[in-house]
Amino acid sequence: MPALNYKHLHYFWMVAKAGSIARASEQLHLTPQTISAQLSLFEEIQGEALFRKSGRNLELTEAGRLVLSYAEDIFALGQELEEVLHHRPTERTVQLRVGVSDALPKALAYRLLEPALKLPQTLRINCREGKMEVLLGDLATHKLDVVMSDSPMPTTVNVRGYSHLLGECGISFFGTSALLQQYPRNFPHCLEAAPFLLPGEDAALRAKLLHWFDQQDLHPRVAGEFDDSALMSAFGQAGAGFFAAPTVIADMLIRQYDVQLLGQTDDIREQFYAISVQRKLTHPAVLAISRAARSDLFGSDIEL
Repeated sequence: MPALNYKHLHYFWMVAKAGSIARASEQLHLTPQTISAQLSLFEEIQGEALFRKSGRNLELTEAGRLVLSYAEDIFALGQELEEVLHHRPTERTVQLRVGVSDALPKALAYRLLEPALKLPQTLRINCREGKMEVLLGDLATHKLDVVMSDSPMPTTVNVRGYSHLLGECGISFFGTSALLQQYPRNFPHCLEAAPFLLPGEDAALRAKLLHWFDQQDLHPRVAGEFDDSALMSAFGQAGAGFFAAPTVIADMLIRQYDVQLLGQTDDIREQFYAISVQRKLTHPAVLAISRAARSDLFGSDIEL
């Protein structure tokens, strides 16, 4: 196979970002015919179709998405090289591309990622939130370095990856002072018939909470269901209902949302994971995250 032509790769990258040859030609100051011919030659050399037509636009094929993931890395490094040559910093910037499952509480996501910000090297973090399946797809195509989640990698997803347990903790319950006065019984009996805000169906905590309610013979009234934990906390702050979150971020939630601690239980345990394509973690920022989680945040002695 001929050596990779980086001019062709650059044209492909620009078309993929622009969504059409016409828009890319305007940005590159070239005719659409020139770009189209170069793309056709690039696809012929690679032996794969990289685009398919979708109305007046182009969308990537599976092979195109794979090529784009590498092109993003290549041209990001090129931009970084230009900055290095221009500013001459003493050390190279560490880039961390992390996916955060939308079921993971945002306050906890920050606590998990915070140690990476304290690395001696300059860090450039690219943080994306989304559904687990989408993030794992991006992980498989090397668009992400790691995915943070409240559950291990599901067996139903056809992606090769490894779940690294960061730690686990119990669950705490919160509510406004007005809501606590309205339901004054001792915890957990105060939850009986009280309005409660449930995590969405993708959250591992949801099923655990429902099972615990059954065990305690409690029947709270579901006042809302939320995929976004920050939005659920905001509704809790407004007094729409009690809500639950990992105990490890209880103090942060109390300060941030001006709510009170109703009670806590270790009968419900939440686990948190870093998912990578490597069996052993090697990225310096991910290593800092996992070590701090085990030693400081959760205080466990889990082997990497």
